[in-house]
Amino acid sequence: MKPTGKLIIIGGAVDTGSFTEKNYQENIESNLNFFEKGILKRILIESANLEASRIEVITTASQIPVAVGEEYVKAFSYLGANNVGVMNITLRDEANDESNVKRLQDADVVMFTGGDQLRLTSILGGTEFHRLLLKKYQETNFVISGTSAGAAACSNNMIYQGSSSEALLKGEVKITGGLGLINDVVIDTHFVHRGRIGRLFQAVVSNPMILGVGLGEDTGLLIKDGHEMEAIGSGLVILVDGRSIRDTNITDVAIGTPVSIEHLVVHVMAMNDLFDLENHKMIINKNRKQDYDKYAKIDR
Repeated sequence: MKPTGKLIIIGGAVDTGSFTEKNYQENIESNLNFFEKGILKRILIESANLEASRIEVITTASQIPVAVGEEYVKAFSYLGANNVGVMNITLRDEANDESNVKRLQDADVVMFTGGDQLRLTSILGGTEFHRLLLKKYQETNFVISGTSAGAAACSNNMIYQGSSSEALLKGEVKITGGLGLINDVVIDTHFVHRGRIGRLFQAVVSNPMILGVGLGEDTGLLIKDGHEMEAIGSGLVILVDGRSIRDTNITDVAIGTPVSIEHLVVHVMAMNDLFDLENHKMIINKNRKQDYDKYAKIDR
């Protein structure tokens, strides 16, 4: 069944430290500015009640939830959205708490912040909060957004560990289950700035049925009907399609050995390009507006 809700996944900000976002936390004010006028505004445009939408910012992934939450409240306020709450769920008991589940029930938008995606899945996975999140996404006009770790956790396959420099050594990339909002993809973030193409290559060659999605900084994907993907923001989205792989040595070499891959297909998306996940077809928007300021002023 195609979901009624919309998913907006964002690659993160420039110059944001390690995979667990240490510098992201330390420089939160500047690291949110990059999408205040662009991607955050698009979240509001896609939401049920525009600026009046009830927005819940989920800071579970973050180690400094108070500071992160305050910055999101300020960012949305700057865009005229003042009905914003912050939920710092740190324990599984809290994810089953009736009051927190009620807040999710009343929300039009949830925004998962950056941090550590394994915190998100280990704390929220399989709870009443998670079950309602999936139900609302499937059945209602509900927007789920996540940046950095919050984006990586959205798929059913989730990268949670792996260095960029050693990513094409067998066994260096670690994958586990995500929140399951979108199937048959694996998502990596801060993709261009941190040179994570090798991580995505290994994730895809390990299971060529899944599509690798690499989100650059200041960039996101708006996903409707579970398969219609539109690139938003000013950077690049890299798609890695393994269905046409002709050969690989990944099952033959030892752990820690370089992996060879023949005929891996890569697509590059920029603002307003489209990709159909069902048919694996891309449409390039040749009339794209290049001026980011114009993009930030999208009319409703």
